[in-house]
Amino acid sequence: MHYQLTTLPNGLRIISLNMPSVRSVAIGAWVDTGSRDEEPIEAGASHFLEHLLFKGSERLAARAISEKFDAVGARNNAFTSKEYTCFWARLRSADLPLAVDILSEMLQRPAFRQNEIDSERHVVLEEINMNEDDPTDVAHEEFITALWGDHPLAPPILGTKDSIIGMTRETIATYWGRRYSPRAAVISAAGDLDHEALVALIAEHFGGWEGPLLSRVTAAPAIGPKVKVRRRDTEQSHIVFGAEGLSRGDDRRFAMTVANHILGGGMSSRLFHEIREERGLAYAVHAFRMPFAETGAAAIYAGTTPSQTFEVLKLTRLEIDKLMSDGVTADELARAKGHIEGSLALALEDTNGRMTQLGREELTGIEHLSVDDTLARIEALTRQDILAAARAIYAGPYVIGLVGPFEESEFEEFVR
Repeated sequence: MHYQLTTLPNGLRIISLNMPSVRSVAIGAWVDTGSRDEEPIEAGASHFLEHLLFKGSERLAARAISEKFDAVGARNNAFTSKEYTCFWARLRSADLPLAVDILSEMLQRPAFRQNEIDSERHVVLEEINMNEDDPTDVAHEEFITALWGDHPLAPPILGTKDSIIGMTRETIATYWGRRYSPRAAVISAAGDLDHEALVALIAEHFGGWEGPLLSRVTAAPAIGPKVKVRRRDTEQSHIVFGAEGLSRGDDRRFAMTVANHILGGGMSSRLFHEIREERGLAYAVHAFRMPFAETGAAAIYAGTTPSQTFEVLKLTRLEIDKLMSDGVTADELARAKGHIEGSLALALEDTNGRMTQLGREELTGIEHLSVDDTLARIEALTRQDILAAARAIYAGPYVIGLVGPFEESEFEEFVR
């Protein structure tokens, strides 16, 4: 095994990887809750809670947390997604007990002081304002809304201004009490560590944490052709074009990663070459995928001047159609495999990369593969595998999220 896994009596899982060539440790506390788990009155609570846990407990105030991490040169932060929240730190291995102590206070005993809730509310509102001012972010949100409609994956992670303004201390504390549980949490670590010593340390700080096993309702979304435009008189239109993708555990995800790279994953990709290099229609154009428990998204982003928007979309559809009809060449497949294999090897030489991989996989139930196993899966892919994956994803129905001086009816031809 390339990792070690222990489950405490209270259900908390501890997964770690020893990397003897380094002198640091990355540790993350993962909780199986995100924006998809919120009730309407709680919209944005997962992300708001991420902020508030840094305000500390009765024993550790916010300033104490930042000063303790700063005093040892640690890097620490957190992030919230639609399905999980992670609090992490990277620091010298000798300082690992400090990180465990702080994380245990943050997750188990948040203070929820009213004055800190009120001040952090303004910070979250400014974050929403910042995203609203970024047309790229807005285009992605419009795409997600067009793709998933009323499904729990559709609402924005940050919530809305109205939901954040109206969120009370009771709402936040109730959400934390319902969703934060040792049986729905994983602590992952990678670096200069001993697994048994790590387990003993975490058991000391987290062993008394109690809570039930959480449930999550999953249901496949109903998806149809859709266009959503946020009308703005911008200098550049921002386009996100795509379709339903693969769920995170789908065995075809490796083939889809290769197909996406060939289509729009780098400077040698088809879309980059055709739209940017050959025609100069865009500075940025790339393909991406978003996998979740029961569904996913596969999409292309491009930013271009409004007068060139329709040409960019026509070329995008043309390249997708060519991929589905003709597949990929042997040279393209070899380059894509080499790129993905090299990028993976580089990413997993970093303690934070390894910690993140272990924590995310354990929390979401994805099979733990070693680097060699993953590389073998990629190397075994054939041109037929790539063609089949592309046809499974990019056959439609299509959706578009767009920011620019347009009407939605102008783009209906592209989603048919």
